[in-house]
Amino acid sequence: MVKPAARRAVTAWTCGKYAVSVRRACKLSSLAESTYRYRSQRSEPKGLRARLLELAAERPRFGYRRLHVMLVREGWQVNHKRIQRMYREERLMVRRKKRKRVAAMPRQRRELPSAANDRWSMDFTSDSLATGRCFRTLNVVDDFTRECVAIEVDTSISGERVARVLDRVIERRGLPRTLLCDNGPEFTSRALDTWAYRRGIQLDFIRPGKPVENCFVESFNGKFRDECLSAHWFTDLRDARRKLETWRQDFDLTPSSAHEL
Repeated sequence: MVKPAARRAVTAWTCGKYAVSVRRACKLSSLAESTYRYRSQRSEPKGLRARLLELAAERPRFGYRRLHVMLVREGWQVNHKRIQRMYREERLMVRRKKRKRVAAMPRQRRELPSAANDRWSMDFTSDSLATGRCFRTLNVVDDFTRECVAIEVDTSISGERVARVLDRVIERRGLPRTLLCDNGPEFTSRALDTWAYRRGIQLDFIRPGKPVENCFVESFNGKFRDECLSAHWFTDLRDARRKLETWRQDFDLTPSSAHEL
């Protein structure tokens, strides 16, 4: 079924292309003339469009439905159809790819964590088993204490799995104030976004192509690769989980000052 918006666009194109009357063009496109001429009389809420653009800049991979959810969370009383219309008018669905050396958004200086659980950083690494099958690890680091609070190992780790891992860590350590991560699909997923919102945790995303902004976990990944992944041979997932957890516990016993070396 062709939507009225599409019929309206066809009607306008027909009028301009063939110089026919609106009545004739509406008849050809099977659209009521009153529908074509209708213009909404409702005013746009003040500041809504500007806030939508701000959220779209912060979350460049979010569609209009997820941006609508974020606006509702902030207290905006707005229908998702209005957000969809504004989303299209601002051409937010057509994101131009910038050159990698150009920042996607202005750089914002992040404050250093001042206490344990102030900020956790997350990232993925990958390796392979003796059979050649690849596996991934989710690494979670406390940026203040430099502890690795979790290493999850599996062949695939979804956004729901990330949330479950964080729940396990929270049971023994408490809630973090902020979670710092890149723009990977697991971290930008609806499941993790909903999980963080319900627990009052802020998700802080680095700029695309700027891993240096997630320096704490990137530094940990280098040590993890050098001291563990490259030093062991993993026969299967169970063997990998056992060896990686043993290494993690040994790493956490090392004073934080030594982690900085």
